[in-house]
Amino acid sequence: MVFTGFLSVDSLKESLTLRQVPDVSGVYLVLRISDVAPVFLESGTGGFFKGKDPNVPIEELKANWVDGTNVLYVGKATSLRKRLGQYIRFGQGKPVGHWGGRYIWQLSDSENLILCWKTVNVSEDPDVFETELIDRFRSIYGCRPFANLTK
Repeated sequence: MVFTGFLSVDSLKESLTLRQVPDVSGVYLVLRISDVAPVFLESGTGGFFKGKDPNVPIEELKANWVDGTNVLYVGKATSLRKRLGQYIRFGQGKPVGHWGGRYIWQLSDSENLILCWKTVNVSEDPDVFETELIDRFRSIYGCRPFANLTK
């Protein structure tokens, strides 16, 4: 699979940059490109959707961390632009319905994370690609990516 984009969370906060993301179905990855151990925050920047606290104890974050990989989260979207926009707004503290992947917002360097994507044909289901990517990850690391809480 060939992914494109590779834009930082910080750059995607700009609407002009977000317009570079295709408005089509696809899968996306959240990557952390750093050799430094992660620093977890007690209270991250994630939004309180429907009043629900997105933060989890640091021990839970540490227990879910996967060493030796840059992939933190695998997601799917019927519109990559809309979904990544929701994800970014959630990370800015907005009450947006993007509960999946919320662990990344408790990383001290979340603004430096990189998002990339792969579009899929209209006839293809992005859920199939997401499942395949998570299954591949699991076959290598023995678990799901850090911020994937289901599948």
